[in-house]
Amino acid sequence: MNRGYLALVLHAHLPYVRHPEHEHFLEEKWFYEAVTENYIPLLWTFEKLIEDNVDFRLTLNLSPTLISMFNDDLLRNRYVRHLERLMELAEREVERTRHQPEFHDIALMYRDLFSRVHYLFTEKYHRDLTGAFRRLQDAGKVEIITTGATHGYFPLLGLQREVIHAQVAVAVNFYEQNFGRRPSGFWLPECGYKPGDDSILKKFGIKYFFVETHGVLYASPRPKYGAYAPIYCPSGVAAFARDPESSKQVWSSKEGYPGDFDYRDFYRDIGYDLDLDYIGPYLPEGRIRTHTGIKYHRITGTSDYKEPYVRSRALEKAAIHAGNFMFNREKQVEWLASIFDRKPVVVAPYDAELFGHWWFEGPQWLDYLIRKICYDQRTIELITPGGYLDIYPCNQVAVPCESSWGWKGYHEVWLNGANDWIWRHLHKAGERMVELANTYENADGWLRRALNQAARELLLAESSDWPFIMKTGTMVSYAQMRFKSHIANFTRLYEDIRRNAINESRLSELEGKNNLFPNIDYRVFQSQNVMELPKPLSRRVLQPA
Repeated sequence: MNRGYLALVLHAHLPYVRHPEHEHFLEEKWFYEAVTENYIPLLWTFEKLIEDNVDFRLTLNLSPTLISMFNDDLLRNRYVRHLERLMELAEREVERTRHQPEFHDIALMYRDLFSRVHYLFTEKYHRDLTGAFRRLQDAGKVEIITTGATHGYFPLLGLQREVIHAQVAVAVNFYEQNFGRRPSGFWLPECGYKPGDDSILKKFGIKYFFVETHGVLYASPRPKYGAYAPIYCPSGVAAFARDPESSKQVWSSKEGYPGDFDYRDFYRDIGYDLDLDYIGPYLPEGRIRTHTGIKYHRITGTSDYKEPYVRSRALEKAAIHAGNFMFNREKQVEWLASIFDRKPVVVAPYDAELFGHWWFEGPQWLDYLIRKICYDQRTIELITPGGYLDIYPCNQVAVPCESSWGWKGYHEVWLNGANDWIWRHLHKAGERMVELANTYENADGWLRRALNQAARELLLAESSDWPFIMKTGTMVSYAQMRFKSHIANFTRLYEDIRRNAINESRLSELEGKNNLFPNIDYRVFQSQNVMELPKPLSRRVLQPA
């Protein structure tokens, strides 16, 4: 007897970071931290809900680059060693804080957390996180979708439609290899939409994707139900819009829940607080100050003064905030249902990395929310976008507006003075890759391997993470290094192929280092793949009605 639906969507993505040439590489910690603080806590949260017979539905995007890192034996082995060092540090912290009661219980909490993660990763999941998530989908509770192969930003990459086709084709094929089925949904990287790209999604059987709120609100013609029901693009693929109200309550560190003063402070870490003689053995190169994951303070306030973290108070706040979020969605749905002739759907998408890493209590908040929705009310019901389309297969046809969920809602995050120089290189490399794919229609041997590696290098250069990092100003040198190295690798391969002078030793080295998508086929860049697709609509048609 519900009056509407809530679609929770978690977007799990990291850029492909793998450096076999170095035993310890600082940026690989992005992956290790996310596994410890995000992905495994989310797994055990969902598994406990299933164990308790909670009938929930949730949508999860696992990016192909993230799955590639899940599946990589080098990173798996390094992660176990990283975790064992954390466990050793946590044991030392238990002893160090033995006479500091305000910190000792939290030290025990971290020791238990790291031990539990180690057990789950090595014993229960057998180091196979992809398989663990696949079982959630097979249980019918979590709908796993995909995104661009390397999370390339479609609106700015699309100078050649073949490039967008390749991003989608590689992602869909890789998903099928890992999950034994085709994905029904697609997360447009950064929610970046350009009219016409949906026809490429249609070719691969994608039923829906997500856009920012104004992508649907400014659709042509204007949608009858606003952002609270999907629209069909002319291709027949459905577009769901993000609900701004539910997003702000969770996203905003100032107005949203994560900024509450009782929650754990992310920035106050023992990697910065403790003497280097003590903490040095657990830091990169024994001297580079960075986060360890052990943090003893709560947010407290807006000043530098921080009080000790109290876990029980933080969990109590998480329960209160879950109840508040549910109450707000109930009132929102009640109002929408009173003016709609169908049940509305509130789409609430978030970066999965928020839950556990930036917002330490996020997985518990999610657990409380799902249980409250399933047991404490009858106004809203959890649903996946695919489930909503099953209930309401008939929807208005309109063309979404070009948009993204970045700052100001369009493309400025990925095209600005800090990163605009990369696009001419990407467009030229894309043109050259299409040229290679069209010229060598059925290559084999070393030539085929070189063409496939060229495709990998281009896809890695296309990652939206590199211009994003350049814009935000964090780890800029690393982002620049990665982009330049992949473009250089591609260019050298292109020149070697065109000169019929492939350096087999150098090619083998690249295949070992940048080894994602082992079954890639360079022919996804061929022009014949997009010849029969409809042309993108003109901008004139897209003006708001």
